Amino acid sequence: MSTDWLTIKAGRTAWMHIQEHGLQAHDIRLMLGASGGPKWFVLHGLDRYWFGQFFKDREQPLDLLGTSAGAWRFASLGQTDPVAAIDLFNRLYREQTYSDKPDVREITDEAVKLLDEYLPEQAIDEILQQSTFRHHWIVTRCRGLTGAPGKRQLAGLLASALANSVDRRHLRWFYDRVVMHHPSSTASFVDQWQDVDTYKVPLSAANFKQALLATGSIPMVLDGVRDIAGAPPGMYRDGGITDYHFDLDLSGVDGLVLYPHFYSEVIPGWFDKQLKWRRTTGAHWPQVVLIAPSAEFVKSLPYGKIPDRSDFAKLSVAERFAYWQQAVEQSQRLADQLHEWLATDQVRQKVTLWT
Repeated sequence: MSTDWLTIKAGRTAWMHIQEHGLQAHDIRLMLGASGGPKWFVLHGLDRYWFGQFFKDREQPLDLLGTSAGAWRFASLGQTDPVAAIDLFNRLYREQTYSDKPDVREITDEAVKLLDEYLPEQAIDEILQQSTFRHHWIVTRCRGLTGAPGKRQLAGLLASALANSVDRRHLRWFYDRVVMHHPSSTASFVDQWQDVDTYKVPLSAANFKQALLATGSIPMVLDGVRDIAGAPPGMYRDGGITDYHFDLDLSGVDGLVLYPHFYSEVIPGWFDKQLKWRRTTGAHWPQVVLIAPSAEFVKSLPYGKIPDRSDFAKLSVAERFAYWQQAVEQSQRLADQLHEWLATDQVRQKVTLWT
């Protein structure tokens, strides 16, 4: 009996649709990409499958919603060769090296260097001039001390974490959500979001890299981005602060939502990691299809876990390079299995109802 390397869970509407029609590219209107640093390496095989096969001949618009690493991955879509682009991003990310005790400036400089190589001006023009893959990136505008440097920022983070532990809606006292969206999109599915103040700003050549850098600017790890062109003035940081794995109202999406995720659980915001009772479920997202590595797949990886940012500190450079390379190589199992399930229509039996 073959091993299931994947788990597929679907909200009720999506589950019923798959039982009747299977899962086809034209059914999907929105794809989600979560924050999570190098955890996304286990999704690389799937990314190559989505970008190079599943959505290859797509003509109708596909909305993409990402924060941090999710947004950076999706920036391959809309380029002339998205598979080559995601392979480049994968290599650049895996090969990052730092001094023994890197400071915020060093880490920020490395991120800027990576971004410049991954997305030259020509690639940005390609993305903005096409309208099939419509990017939407969440960046967080900081209020008060959360926008300050150093220890003052830490005080703001601690206060916002405490407020969040009481109610996620209290984050509105500390942060605004800003959705940087492709110029061909009205981002209308955003209009239902009422938890924190939310603004929409079109992407342009002037703000493209600013927005992408901002959505990955982890507090206390990277510098924030001040005054993104065309956006409300202020200090911008990681979109995962408010929307780590998302807990958004997606009822404005007319179709299925595809969520390739590295976890089988969905953690709403950055401060919810330790709040085990706060998780997004299929009851909240009836039209979402969540595809993730199975527990068996994770156990098969070196160290029995998916990569994460702690690997920079815990492993030597050589050990980290080898480990991350193996995770990327093994991620192809997920793509191969999904392709088989879709081609043979086994997906109807493999998908479970996500409640």
